This record gives sequence, structure tokens and C-alpha cells, in this order.
Amino acid sequence: MNEQTRKFINEHEYDDIFDLSLQLRGHADIDANLVVRQINGRKRIKLKVPTFFQNDEILYPVNLSMEQASSEITAQYKSKLCKGRTLVDLTGGFGIDCYFMACNFQKAVYVERNEELCKLAHHNFNLLKKEHIDVVNEDALNYLSKMDKVDCIYLDPARRNLEGKKVFKLADCEPDVSKYFDLLLSKADLLIVKLSPMLDISQILTELSCIEEVHIISVDNDCKEVLLIAQEDSANTPTFRTVNFTKSGIQEYRFKNITEINSQPAYTKLPKHFLYEPNVSVLKAGAFKSIATTFQLEKLHINTHLYTSNELVPDFPGRVFEVENVYGNSKSELRRLSRHVPKANISIRNYILSVEELRKKSGIKEGGDQYIFACKLADNEYAFIQCHKTTQLE
Repeated sequence: MNEQTRKFINEHEYDDIFDLSLQLRGHADIDANLVVRQINGRKRIKLKVPTFFQNDEILYPVNLSMEQASSEITAQYKSKLCKGRTLVDLTGGFGIDCYFMACNFQKAVYVERNEELCKLAHHNFNLLKKEHIDVVNEDALNYLSKMDKVDCIYLDPARRNLEGKKVFKLADCEPDVSKYFDLLLSKADLLIVKLSPMLDISQILTELSCIEEVHIISVDNDCKEVLLIAQEDSANTPTFRTVNFTKSGIQEYRFKNITEINSQPAYTKLPKHFLYEPNVSVLKAGAFKSIATTFQLEKLHINTHLYTSNELVPDFPGRVFEVENVYGNSKSELRRLSRHVPKANISIRNYILSVEELRKKSGIKEGGDQYIFACKLADNEYAFIQCHKTTQLE
């Protein structure tokens, strides 16, 4: 990057990319493609990876690699799961995970088959004073086959096919973890595999063995990653660890599959004073029954994953509401609800209509500080629960 290009980027960092492309025509001393990539990269990374954003000499890859990169908050979470002498990241990408995870290792190896990504990683790691990370431009499986055993292998398989479309089965990811799982386990004391939240966790656990833990990570109730922690001698009775990073703190919940299977929650026909909605990590993990027994809550219906109590339960991993009214599912009740609550945030839980259909039928506008849950209760009757977020936890 020459000085003219660097200066232009700094002066136009917040400008529109399309306008800049037109503006740069005829500027032979400025690399237009690099300008667009750098400004676009800095816009994407500002909140996603603040550590990288703070250094304006960081170089950024094409859009797809930026989209697939982890955020700083999830990368730092992964860094706390492992430590030792040597880490090998077999699918280096933009290098966010490798950068943060390498902090707990004496040496790290970044492996990536894309030559340009390797050049960017080499530049960025040196810039960020991570000289103990070796950059290797090689196919992951080729490197795996000849490497010595290490403390930890990290793997984030590509979840797009040759046409660039997203895939939703483990066998369709590249590399296919299920095919090379035994080899991966034999080459590391600890194996960490990052998967898409769209993949079926229960199906994956039938395909793979030696899984010690399953981590489901969300940020602001948006599920970002599923991590498998595996060890060669594991009994394959994984602990599920759900995490949701919120602006007010971290929500965590752990359980064993056997606990979920054996849990027998109490059910109620009507919600009590407080209503509880688990965060998406808990729901993705399938902790539908154990969450009720752990926090001594009553469940509204076997397939309605809402919970209730008269006494406030602190530290619940999700949102907590105070119930104001409960309406039946008849037309007259819906009219009464819409008169009393003309504007509300509507959620559907085991109900016969979509949110859009219910809004159209009721005329209730979106927004405000009121919440309506349309759901099925334990007596198999449908109802509308009107509530507001509790202030007692603030």
C-alpha cells in the first residue's frame, strides 16, 4: 500500500463505496481495488473485531472471507477453552480465531490453502506482534497427514459448496470432519471444531464419537457458533454449555443430555406472575425440560417453550416478563386485546398463525414496550399472554 492510497483511505473511510469507485477513476497513483476492500473491511470489522480496527495498517480480504470470520467476542471465548505448547489452526481464513487462541500457546501454526489469505495473515500477525504464529500455505488434510501430535487442533470447515451455496450437513462441509475425525483425534490432545448453528447437533452427535463438550454461543440472542470439544479418550457423554453474551452480562447454562431426558417438569394451564423465555442458545441445545426443573419453573405446554412462576427467579438464561393479562383465542378476545394493546411486540410459540398473519388479523402494530406471546397452554387451548419486561432484574 503506497502512501497516496493509505492517505485516501484515511480521509474517505466513512464515504460510500460506490461513490468512491467513481471518484477513483483516473487516479493512477491510488489502488482503487485496495481502497474499496480496505474501507469495506474496516466498516465490517469496527464492531466485530475492535482490536483489528484500532490498527489502520491491518489488511483485509474479500467480502466472503470477512463474512465467515469470527467476531472478537466469540474468538476470545474460544481462547479460554485451550492452552499449551502448540496450537494448529487447520482452516486459518482471515485469522481472527488463530490470533486470539494463540495467546495461550507457546507456538501456533496457521494453515490455509488460499495464498492471498496467507500473505494477509503473515502481514497482520507481524503487525500485531504475534511472531510466534507460523503461516503455512497448504491444504489442511495434506498438513494434517504429516504433522506431529500437538496440544490442540482447531478446525472451522467451510460451509459452502462449489457454487457458493450454504450447506447444512456435516458431510457436505469441507473438509468433511466425519470422514477424518479419527485422524484428527489422533493428532491432538484436544480437538475444537466450529460448526454452523444451522447444523443439526443431535445428528452430528450420532455421527461423531469422543465428544466431551458442546458449546452453543450467541451474541445478543443471535446464535453464532456451535463448538465441539473432543478428546480421544472421551466417554462421549457430552456436557452442553450454552452462552449468550448480552449488553448487561453473560447468560450461561450447562446440562447433560441424560438430565434433559430424565427431567419431568410441572405444567400449568395458566401463566403465573412471571413469564420466562429461554435464550436461543438454550433452545438450540434442546434444554426444553431441564431448564424448567433446574430453575423450578412450570412449563406452559410440552411443545411451548415458555415457563412461569409466582416468585422471581434470578439468573435465568433468557428474558423475563411480568404478566399483565391472559386472553383467550376467540375473535371477541382478540378484538378486546387489540383495543387494550394497539401496539406490541408479538412472538409466536406453538401457535397456529405466523406473526404476520396475527398482526393482519388483529390490527396490532409493531413496537412499543408491551409484549404478546401467542401460544398453546397445557390444556391444549390457545391463548394470548400480554406482558412487559420485568424491571426487577435491572
